[in-house]
Amino acid sequence: MRPTRGPRVRSPRLVGRRWLGSAPLAAEDLRGHVVLLDFWTSSCVNCVHVLDELRPLQEEFADVLVTVGVHSPKFPHEAEPAALDAAVARLGVDHPVLDDADLHTWRAFAARAWPTLVLVDPEGYVVATLSGEGYAAELRVLVADLVAEHGRRGTLRRNGSPTPRPAPAASALRFPARALALPGGTVLVADTGHHRLVELDGDLGAGLRHMGTGEPGLVDGTGARFTTPQGLALLPGPVAARVGYDVVVADTGNHALRGVRLADGAVRTVAGTGRPLRRREGGGPALAQDLSSPWDVTWFDGQVVVAMAGVHQLWAFDPVPGVVRVLAGTTAEGLRDGPAESAWCAQPSALAVGPDGDVLWFVDAETSSLRSLRRTGSGGEPDRSVPVVTDHRFANVDPVARPGHTVRTHVGTGLFDFGFRDGPAGRALFQHPLGVAVDADGTVLVADTFNGAVRRYDPVADEVSTVLAGLAEPVDVLPGAGVLTTVESAAHRLVRDVAPARDVRTAVPPHDLRAGELRVDVTFTSPPGARLDDRGDGGTHVEVTATPSALLVEGPLAGHGLSRRVVLGDGAAGGVLHVVARAATCDAVGDPGAVCRLHRAAWDVPVRVVPGGGDRLSLDLPATGGTPSHRWTDEAG
Repeated sequence: MRPTRGPRVRSPRLVGRRWLGSAPLAAEDLRGHVVLLDFWTSSCVNCVHVLDELRPLQEEFADVLVTVGVHSPKFPHEAEPAALDAAVARLGVDHPVLDDADLHTWRAFAARAWPTLVLVDPEGYVVATLSGEGYAAELRVLVADLVAEHGRRGTLRRNGSPTPRPAPAASALRFPARALALPGGTVLVADTGHHRLVELDGDLGAGLRHMGTGEPGLVDGTGARFTTPQGLALLPGPVAARVGYDVVVADTGNHALRGVRLADGAVRTVAGTGRPLRRREGGGPALAQDLSSPWDVTWFDGQVVVAMAGVHQLWAFDPVPGVVRVLAGTTAEGLRDGPAESAWCAQPSALAVGPDGDVLWFVDAETSSLRSLRRTGSGGEPDRSVPVVTDHRFANVDPVARPGHTVRTHVGTGLFDFGFRDGPAGRALFQHPLGVAVDADGTVLVADTFNGAVRRYDPVADEVSTVLAGLAEPVDVLPGAGVLTTVESAAHRLVRDVAPARDVRTAVPPHDLRAGELRVDVTFTSPPGARLDDRGDGGTHVEVTATPSALLVEGPLAGHGLSRRVVLGDGAAGGVLHVVARAATCDAVGDPGAVCRLHRAAWDVPVRVVPGGGDRLSLDLPATGGTPSHRWTDEAG
């Protein structure tokens, strides 16, 4: 979208819940400066790109340009103060930020998309509005023109150097992303906030070595530099022997793939130029091709698959000839299934391969969805039985991938459909998931980041359940023998928990209940030294279903809290009520470093519907659950 100009319009007031990095800024504080308003939300990869694009502009015009970030959240989690604080720190935002939690300023400026940039002249009038990314050159021209014009008119004010934000507190890890189990039993971690990789011992108790100096940059060799690395993938041994490196790194901030040789930690760039992709097509020699925020990588179908979050696609990288191509997605942002070359994705962020190697699972963060990519049948024909889910907000664009794979959505329905709900996959909801893994039994574990939970999808039963809750922005999960290792990014740590057992349904004696309203109460007492984490739907939850389904005629059947009011129909003589309840407890509620546990139980309750029966069902949820053991938080690193 090009800058829009029209009649001179006075800039509305900046109104929000609070300010970060500045005292409140009123119109008189900004008068005499060129002001650039950046409407953003922390989950949006295009907003992250704009933050990087604006930094050279801010440096060039540091004495006359005031940049104000207006954080207008899409997801409920993003509106939480602690989540915004963490996002500002994680993304290195060094200009004032208005916490526009209620979208008041968003509406006042008639913003319609993330990101949106609004340029205001020194007299307080809106000069231009731009939506999207890639406008650094246009903005530089506009700002330079305003500086020249208002310098001549005497309406320009100049400042001294801006006050830098304080340095972050020291920690061993800072906003870690992926964890990769290495053949020798150690664990390699993308230490994203420190711009490096860290190899830990198998107990997560000590850091063995670092790869990367810790300074951002794109430098190869043993003194390598990364910029916010995210994904990690181990190459098969024969492939690694041919190409001379063992691990592929999605070096997100550098828009590149890097190869790491584990023997000596040497790093080399294997794909990307360091420039973000601006075109809708891609492919060819890997080192000549621009990439766009590669977020994760994995080995699948004889190639490295790349979650190219910045352009809403999956790409393939063949390390032997050193070529890349588009594998799935058209760059249209949305949710559409079918042949990979015409499917739509929305910020694919994590990848995992099924136990038989025939299916690639991935999560689309912006549609809060779990999806899969499979090879098509013989002759390259797609499976016509796969349903197509269409988001009509986006127009078709020309396909750019070659045929051969099919995309299917298992959980999720669209860009603005999110929440926290277990049960049948067609009704289940996630909130901006950023991690996925496949357990030994073939079920899929999802790091449901903005719900602070690890969820499980069972492809056979086509159902979703919650495994762990009360976590601090989990972004990856590493299943092992009887344990789960979770990367809690906002708590700057890895936590290893005893893997919770799958639901064992407890049979209870038959109950005589009457038709009409029934209250289902679950009683729960926190264990000693812990407090109930009841801040959201992930903390406490009860779901009630029935066999036959006609036994229940009205809900809500699932939701937050430990009580449900449902209605029993009088058309069924009886049946079985299925009740699932969970409660999360933490040793310090609201502390990202707290130890949290999920307590969960399921009951099958035989029911006879009789006149004069009871109108209340009480069940007891025992305070038991997984016990965290080792975590790597040694500040010595």
